[in-house]
Amino acid sequence: MRVSVAIDRRPEIADPEGTTILRALKELGFGEVASVRMDRVIHLEVDGDDPDEVKRRVEEMCKQLLANPVLEDFVVTVDP
Repeated sequence: MRVSVAIDRRPEIADPEGTTILRALKELGFGEVASVRMDRVIHLEVDGDDPDEVKRRVEEMCKQLLANPVLEDFVVTVDP
């Protein structure tokens, strides 16, 4: 099964990569950009027949390795 994990830095956490991109865009003449947040999407192929079980296992992966629970939130989506 194909699974997507969207990992977003919590809004109250500084995003230095987004700040750097915003500054570079403004220097390149794209002054209309008001803010930038850099987040991640991870795509996985996971063996399994039960979408609920696959989602549960990937959520475990996120809690243990893929996401930092102190700084980030995540959403797991299992593609049909």
